[in-house]
Order: sequence, then C-alpha cells, then structure tokens
Amino acid sequence: MYGRPPQVNSEMCIRIKHRSELFAFTNQDQHCLRHPNLHIMLELTVERGEPSFVPPAEETQRGLYYLSNIDQNTAMTVPTLYGFKHNDKGNEKAAEVIKNALSRILVHYYPLAGRMALDTEGKLTVDCTGEGAVFVEAQANASLEMLGDLGKPDFSVLKLLLCDIVDPRMILEIPPLMVQVTKFECGGFVVGLYTNHCILDGFGAMQFMNSWSETARGLPLEINPYLDRSVLKPRNPPKIDFPHHEFDQIEDISNTINLDKEGLIHKSFIFDPEQLKQLKIKVMEDGNLAKCSSFETLVALTWKMRTKALSLHPNQRIKLLFPVDGRSRFDPPIPHGYFGNCVVFTYVISSAGEITKNPLSSIVRLVQEAICKVTDKYIRSVIDYMELNRLQPSLTATLLISSWCKLPFDTTDFGWGVPHVSGLASLAESKEIVMFLAHGSDRKSINVLVSLPASAMKIFEELMTDVELWLP
Repeated sequence: MYGRPPQVNSEMCIRIKHRSELFAFTNQDQHCLRHPNLHIMLELTVERGEPSFVPPAEETQRGLYYLSNIDQNTAMTVPTLYGFKHNDKGNEKAAEVIKNALSRILVHYYPLAGRMALDTEGKLTVDCTGEGAVFVEAQANASLEMLGDLGKPDFSVLKLLLCDIVDPRMILEIPPLMVQVTKFECGGFVVGLYTNHCILDGFGAMQFMNSWSETARGLPLEINPYLDRSVLKPRNPPKIDFPHHEFDQIEDISNTINLDKEGLIHKSFIFDPEQLKQLKIKVMEDGNLAKCSSFETLVALTWKMRTKALSLHPNQRIKLLFPVDGRSRFDPPIPHGYFGNCVVFTYVISSAGEITKNPLSSIVRLVQEAICKVTDKYIRSVIDYMELNRLQPSLTATLLISSWCKLPFDTTDFGWGVPHVSGLASLAESKEIVMFLAHGSDRKSINVLVSLPASAMKIFEELMTDVELWLP
C-alpha cells in the first residue's frame, strides 16, 4: 500500500529545511516522529519551495467586502490537513492540478484572494485586492503513513505540512488563504491549509474545499457560494431581546492563572461508539432525561471532570461556551450556499460547586437548554448586541468546547480519491479550549482533545480512568 519507510536508526528526529523566509520564523525545527507500526524513531525532512501567489483566473470584484458581526467574533486562523494516498496517477502533477484549480475557484470565492483590513469604524473587513492565496510546494522524504492517525494528532509533526507563519494571531498580516502541497515518497500527498475564520466557518470551509476539488476534476460546482453577508447585518435600530452572559468577564477567585506557569499538556481521550452508547445509558438511568446526544453527554462529562481537575473554589462562577450552527435556525432560512460564519456561541453559567456535585444528567439538561435557546430571534439579538458593545466572549473561568465531528472532511476529492487522513493540524495553546474530533476510519468514535496544566491533567486523567471503569 505504501512505499518502504526510509532506513533510519532509533535516534533520528525530524528536521525541516526552509528555502524561504517570507513567512518563516525559524530555520530549523526538530521533533520526534514514531513509526505507527514499529518501535523506532524516524527522520522526516520537509523541503519547501519558494512561496508564490495564486490570484483568481479572471478579474473579480474589487473594494471592501463586508463582514458580519458574527464574522468579527471569529478572528483567528484555522489550520487543517487533507492527506491523499497514492494511486495510479502518482503525485507528480498533484500540486499543479490543485494550484490551477485554486486559481479558477477563487473567481467564485474571491474574498479569499484579498487581504484583511480595518474599515473606518475599526471593524475587520476584506480588501478584495485580488492578490491571491499563498501557495507552497514541498517534498517530504517519508511515507504518508508516518503521519499516523489525524484523529489523534501529533501537532509537532503536522505543523511541518503547513506554510510557516510568524504568529497565527496576527490576523491583519496573514493572507486569508495559505496552501502547502507536500508530496511524499510513497506517491501520496498532503494539502495543508491556513484559512481565516472571519471569512468562513467550518461548514463554509467544507463547501469551499468541495468546490475547489470539483473544479480540479473539471466538474461544475454543486453549490454556488452566496457571498452577500448583508443578510446578517444588525437591525436598525439594534434590539437586544435576550441576556448575553457569554460575553461576561468572570473574576478568577480560584487564581487558576497561577497554573499557567506549569506549561500545558495535551491529551486525547477516545470514546468509541459502544462507549458513547453506554455513557448515555448511564447518564439517563436516574430518569431525569428522556434522551441525550453523544455531544451533549461528552460536553457535560468534560466540563464536570475539568472543573474537578482544576480544583476550583466552590463559589467560583464558571462558564461553558460552545458554538451552535445557525444555518437551520434562521427564519426565513438563510440563502443556500451562504459562505460566511453562521455559528453563535451559546452558554451555561454556574458555580464550580454545583457542577462538581450535581449528577451528569443535570449538566446535560443545562447543555440541552443552551442549545434550544438558539433561535432566529436569539441569533439576531446576538448580532445586535455585538453591534452595540463590540465585545468578544471572555474566556476567564470558562471552558470553550468546539466539535468538528460533523464536518465532512472525508468528501474532498481533487482526482486522487477522498482523503485517507484529514482534520485539525494545530491546537491553540489554551487551557480553556477543548476540541471534539471524529476518530477512526468510520469517523464514529470521538476524540476529546484536552489541554491542561500538568498538575490538573494528572487529576483529569485519573477521573477519566474512573469513567472508563464503568464503560465497556
């Protein structure tokens, strides 16, 4: 299935060579890469070519492109990877095919070819200059299988497959779309992306990727992007119909900021379908719930165990945040193919004492209530609130959980078939953020990816081990 791995000894580590300093901030990174099936360490060398700019193939609209208040709330870059196995076509033409298709698809998705800017009100906007996306070709000296399972990622390795950027938080300095195509010796290749979350959310990104890959195969677009974001403009005058405590700044009376000195530990906790089923049965056995989803149950479990692990003061006010997709909740429905952000953060606020002592079923009910309140009227209220207050949700004493489990990473086909591996390529260095990722070849298991200070992670692992004792 794959080419033979390179002949190396057990002490070799990853080295990366840079040919360009345009976005690079280091000349050499060293990490360790373990063969997934052998107990040896392998050397992976990735050589990058000079970056180029890929503009739209045709003239596109110029000027400032409006971003909604929901777009403004997601100022970050998002790194993702798509790995494709070798086939009879080989990978010699992969970068050329993908690059040419990118130029053509940017005609339809032209904001991604622009640059981030600030308008006269100090809001983020896109200056549609047509400069183009950044594109880099790279060569790796190993087999694609060396990457292992992206459902349980090794981010120190995966960052080699992305364009180098100085600081992903420098939104105004980074082009909205940066692409690296890395060819592997086995004949496979990886497409690594940085995309600007202000321009597209997860479902918008999947729509773009599928359109890009359709273009590469010479097919018409299945979905034409709807680019007019004025449908999510604030009302005039703005009207706030609900309290929006997701923006509240909470006092850290537990002094958890002191834990930041320890450094973060990243751990994955995998729940397979049978374990998820048993977990839901366990949560519902007290009769407080008629039903619950895997997402609701894992959110409640993670929040409860994390609160215990951080040893928070019982009176500590704490907040749970998680995004809810609004596409199916607008009335009237938002236009088909809408390209912008449609997710809003819903929330639960409680105390550490309540969350640690209450049964999981009670916490699940709080999560369900938070989801149910996200209606068209609620989303419009969020948009208007942000118009008047220009705030982003505070993460002090907060857990933010983002699930990528329903994103169709496995549908993108540039002509080499659907991805063999795909998913998140980097993780925010924050103890406040937890990711849920689809895991396994059937994508039915869930990887709960947690970042905590070392002392808290030790407790969290022990608590999760106790959970595993009553799961199959």
